[in-house]
Amino acid sequence: MQNVQLAAADPNVQLVIDVLPALLVILVLSALCGKLFVMLGQPRVLGEMVAGILLGPTLLGRVAPDVQNSLFSADVKPVLYVLSTIGLTLFMFLVGVGLDHHTAPKGYQGTAVYVAVASILPAIVVGCGVGLLFYESLSLEDVSPAMFALFVGGALSVTAFPMLARILFDNGLERTPLGVLALLAAAVDDAVAWCLLAFLIAFHKGGGFDESMRTVLLAVAFTVVVMTLGRRLLGKLGERVERSGMLSSGQFCAVMVMVLGAGLITEQIGVYAVFGGFLVGLAMPRGAVIRRALRERLLDTVQVLLVPIFFAFSGLNTKIEGFTEVATIVPLLALILAAFVGKYVGCIAVMKARGFSWREGSAMGSLMNARGLMILVFINVGFAQGIIGQKAFSLLVLVALVTTGSALPLCKLSLGGMWPSANNDDQNRAVSVSVDNRTSIGGARAPK
Repeated sequence: MQNVQLAAADPNVQLVIDVLPALLVILVLSALCGKLFVMLGQPRVLGEMVAGILLGPTLLGRVAPDVQNSLFSADVKPVLYVLSTIGLTLFMFLVGVGLDHHTAPKGYQGTAVYVAVASILPAIVVGCGVGLLFYESLSLEDVSPAMFALFVGGALSVTAFPMLARILFDNGLERTPLGVLALLAAAVDDAVAWCLLAFLIAFHKGGGFDESMRTVLLAVAFTVVVMTLGRRLLGKLGERVERSGMLSSGQFCAVMVMVLGAGLITEQIGVYAVFGGFLVGLAMPRGAVIRRALRERLLDTVQVLLVPIFFAFSGLNTKIEGFTEVATIVPLLALILAAFVGKYVGCIAVMKARGFSWREGSAMGSLMNARGLMILVFINVGFAQGIIGQKAFSLLVLVALVTTGSALPLCKLSLGGMWPSANNDDQNRAVSVSVDNRTSIGGARAPK
């Protein structure tokens, strides 16, 4: 009774009472769906993505609309948005920290760039074509055909670097030439995708060429500052951390201030907070101690608490219906086909030209189709900025689920008997050949 009276007197207490049940439901359902999908041989994050959709109008809003409205009221949604934005900013910071091309063997960086380009350009071109084809039925009225088409192409070009890393690690492929190339190519892919998104947002929000160029120039200037002055400051911090062997609370606080501060600046510039976090991650020193400490302190909190909130918030904007209607099923199939073929064909061609086998090219094309969380971040930014509407958003969420869910099974099918097996040491040794020996899976030549 006392709590009820206190809530009535203090709206902040009532907000806590409203928000906590929503968080508890999100965490429990995300954990259950994640565990189920792991049992089915899929990445946990795919189950968490599905959990977010189930909490939206697709299922909960349809079978129990009163429950959904109570859990995710108009007062709760802004809190979820803030938490998800903070979570995404920290997540993209960790992605930036994890991108490290300096340790790759000689020759792999060049091949990875070719693979990345071969997976990005065809996907953008085909995606733009699909965007133009269905512009009238999917786009918002105030968005130009070129803007909508480029956004769709950019969304289809994304590869989920963090998910790809987890898939490779869980299956013993992270030290193989295929695994190293996939990670390097995905890193390039993500960097290009975020640059493209930043430019699209800048031009969309600018309201005119001069204002758009101002936003772009400010974003470029801030990037230069972070990657020069910011990198030097962080480098000195990294040296102290490596010498002491630990990251102190004060040093960790300084890093978090830089991450969230950069997110605030990029948000005010007009290119969304996640870019600031990503830039600081790229500028972080690559010392083993500081990278390990940051992951240990942030990774579980971000992945277990904040990322599921983002999935839930995305699910609230995802309305899957009308699959018997031509106006829905045709563009969905076109988007899925464009997303898959755009990356798959290009990867096979480049991998074959660089001395790998058809099986390895097919496996690479399959892995690069793992879009996971990254495409959801991409389209959520576009949705929040008014570049795409609810229908296009929902269809692209389905594209994310289908292509991500198909990546691992198709990779296994492509490699066939070369896929690592816990019960077959010979296969494990065959697929986990030493990167240092420059030998690829199946005896193909080293990257040129």
